[in-house]
Amino acid sequence: MDGFRVGEDEFEVDGRPVRLLSGAVHYFRVHEEQWGHRLAMLRAMGLNCVETYVPWNLHEPRPGVFRDVAALGRFLDAAHAAGLWAIVRPGPYICAEWENGGLPHWLTGPLGARARTRDGEYLARVERWFHRLLREVVPRQHGGADGGPVIMVQVENEYGSYGSDQVYLRRLADLLRDAGVRVPLFTSDGPEDHMLTGGSLPGVLATANFGSAARSGFGTLRAHRPKGPLMCMEFWCGWFDHWGAEHVVRDADDAAAALREILECGASVNLYMAHGGTNFAGWAGANRGGALHDGPLEPDVTSYDYDAPIDEYGRPTAKFWRFREVLAPYASGPLPEPPPPLPVLGSPATAVLPEWAPLGTVLECLGTPESEHAVPPTFEELDVDRGLVRYALTVPGPRGPYPLRVRGLRDLAVVYVDGERAGVLTEDEPVLESPVAGHARVELWVESLGRVNYGPRSGESKGICGGVLHERQYLHGVRARGLRLDAFDGASAVRQVPVAGAGEGRPGLYRGTVEVVGPGDATLALPGWTRGFVWVNGCNLGRYWSRGPQRSLYVPGPVLREGGNEVWVLELEGAAPEASVTLS
Repeated sequence: MDGFRVGEDEFEVDGRPVRLLSGAVHYFRVHEEQWGHRLAMLRAMGLNCVETYVPWNLHEPRPGVFRDVAALGRFLDAAHAAGLWAIVRPGPYICAEWENGGLPHWLTGPLGARARTRDGEYLARVERWFHRLLREVVPRQHGGADGGPVIMVQVENEYGSYGSDQVYLRRLADLLRDAGVRVPLFTSDGPEDHMLTGGSLPGVLATANFGSAARSGFGTLRAHRPKGPLMCMEFWCGWFDHWGAEHVVRDADDAAAALREILECGASVNLYMAHGGTNFAGWAGANRGGALHDGPLEPDVTSYDYDAPIDEYGRPTAKFWRFREVLAPYASGPLPEPPPPLPVLGSPATAVLPEWAPLGTVLECLGTPESEHAVPPTFEELDVDRGLVRYALTVPGPRGPYPLRVRGLRDLAVVYVDGERAGVLTEDEPVLESPVAGHARVELWVESLGRVNYGPRSGESKGICGGVLHERQYLHGVRARGLRLDAFDGASAVRQVPVAGAGEGRPGLYRGTVEVVGPGDATLALPGWTRGFVWVNGCNLGRYWSRGPQRSLYVPGPVLREGGNEVWVLELEGAAPEASVTLS
């Protein structure tokens, strides 16, 4: 029978045995005009398949409101045109170092721990999402009328690292089948007993995720599944970075040796990541530290380069060439050469941004309506996914100075007392250094640094999740107003924010123009700026932060144009008066 199937010990396509040599490329982390180039790079490395997650929260920003779900279909068509099979991992949870693991904030906010379980309300939302999403997958299955590229679809994602609800996993598998998915289903989990027993599903192919020790990992998998093809669904050939930590790299020879061991086991493999791309528009997630992933917040940087064999700019690295050597003997013929490199910026350009509007003005123009609450509402209650919330309250008086403390702060607050900046609070340091006397007006500009995407605290709320204390007394009557990052999506709206002269490094929105000669891929540096977001021609390049390790942002060539290019910088903490932006 034509199509892709799971045999007793190997995969088969159209009746022939095949080894899957796959690489992860997330369509949502790569500019669409560059998909073809990245997919051609996979072919040149020796791969025959591409794998992608699907982030639910990107495509359904509000309940029942869908945004460009067809992008997945266009990416699968691009993969087909490139001569690649495709593996689709629709979640509903994806991890992926992505905001909230791909789950919408409007879902996890009210449901809490009921998400990712058999809970009826949760599954009803999943069913509605799958009904729309799978319209992009089902017609593109291999062996279908159109001979599409999709050969496998995943059930959930690393569920054994989170839960053990087998009823939930079976319901998801049934949803996929009922929607018309006919290609093989699979699960993927770490090669540990508790993960495989919690995350695998009888009758569904189980795969393993690891970065080394393939023989040991596959040995554990075989103890659970004596039959079926072996596959490392996530071969971690690199890793991701956190703000404030060291940049992570993996030696190319070490990674190549680990890849060779996987192949020598007779297994198939998916490189995670083959090409990482970029967490545009503030979609980077966060982790919790500690052995049980329940410790301090560790927000992910904007770059998702991942030390992958194809770097963030689409260029081959030393790891690319070492992997090509390892993979070449498994190809059916000579490997194609890499495609020509994409254009790069013709000459450097620097600009000072002369227009400025204070944060309060930006909030008045682009923020949500202000509402008053007894206690501080969370971001979820205010329908804020990415961005910040201004909480305003009063310390009654007269009274003497006492410590001001924020309970349940997630994640960072810049505090103003009577209009003067008083300090920056974090989850680990939630008490103002100087006591506050009453009567006083207090504003807390609270920023989410990314929702947790992995572990038992995934799905936790953002904002002030406890309350504001003056000495031991809660302060009530809190006014709140949100500023969502997607409010900046409309250029005309941003242009209407009234300017108030030179910003001189104060927090707020800075606007200006940079002149470009020879547009192409570029690097944007922000010397003198502290923390915030930057847009070029309306494209949100992501978060910048002077604490590092990331020191610049990637600008895809298609974003730039010859001549004048609009630049907006939303500085949230304060910058040097001479701060500028540089493209190179």
